[in-house]
Amino acid sequence: MTSVIFQEHETLDGHLIGEICLNAPRTLNALSHEMIQLINPQLDQWQENPRVVALLLSGAGDKAFCAGGDVVAAWRMIDAGDFDATDRYFAQEYRLDYRLQTYPKPIVCWASGYVMGGGLGLMNGCSHRVVTETSRLAMPEVTIGLFPDVGASYFLNRLSGQTGLFMGLTASQVSARDACWLGLADYALTLDQRPELLSGLLSGLWNQGDNAAVITQVLEGLAQSAQPAFADMLTPIQTYQDLFETLLSGDQIADFVERLVALETEDPWLLKARETLLAGSPLSVCLIAEQLKRTRQLSLKAVFQAEMQLASQCCRQGEFVEGVRALLIDKDKTPKWRFKKVETVDPGVLESFFQQPWTENPLAAL
Repeated sequence: MTSVIFQEHETLDGHLIGEICLNAPRTLNALSHEMIQLINPQLDQWQENPRVVALLLSGAGDKAFCAGGDVVAAWRMIDAGDFDATDRYFAQEYRLDYRLQTYPKPIVCWASGYVMGGGLGLMNGCSHRVVTETSRLAMPEVTIGLFPDVGASYFLNRLSGQTGLFMGLTASQVSARDACWLGLADYALTLDQRPELLSGLLSGLWNQGDNAAVITQVLEGLAQSAQPAFADMLTPIQTYQDLFETLLSGDQIADFVERLVALETEDPWLLKARETLLAGSPLSVCLIAEQLKRTRQLSLKAVFQAEMQLASQCCRQGEFVEGVRALLIDKDKTPKWRFKKVETVDPGVLESFFQQPWTENPLAAL
């Protein structure tokens, strides 16, 4: 069974919509090295084919569009001491994300179910991002000793106020309504509108000057009719904007942890955020805060280059491999983090993550 399914849908006026479907539902469509190797040449082919006017990116099954990168495969490479292989994997993943961001034809992402980590990187690269009533967006890397990558340094830094930092530190899940409000998604449709989306695209008038506008017209009509289905959806991100600012005021990340621990609340969403933060890697907590501070003014290309450096160091320095072991390999959920609390994280160790482990960044020529 192939890990990616490619289809070409012919429009009524004789053009083609190319569809990429991640096909690994048992692993929640985790983005593997094989998937990346399959997708890139297909993108080449469709880019050169004048009949192809737009792409559709989706995931197989009902549970997830893509729940992240294949960190288990990365763990095996690290366990074998093959850091060249992990560098290649992250470099190829980031190149794919960057390519989607700069692709010359519009791409619709149907981001239903879990959209996490590497999945959010793929989604964020698309021109038209669709979420549904089952969508749950998150950057959960703090739980495995990593950091929000795949361009998150760019898109988290562009969210309202301190929301991006809060999401990165707590791995908080974002619903469809909040995703659209934040600008992480463009349209909220219901699951049963998927056939209507495809039929609308196939009946569009293409190559009349602006193909992206054809997609926008279809999606705006569907989103309008879907609004009642999302009317009662909870929106904690919108609700707690002021709280995020209060919790994250000042420069000391230890103060944020203390404030969140002391917060008197019975809201399950906030309680989950606190629980995840306290279970996550203290080193990652400090790394994420420093990452987003240092990348705030960087271009998209420079962001991927900076993240490449951080990912490479995470693979070499042990925290990431221990996090994956505890959560996904042995599944004992008791990681032995390098530091017990954020207050005890060595500034010298933290600084070492921002040093290149090679003479030239693998994404230097991005």
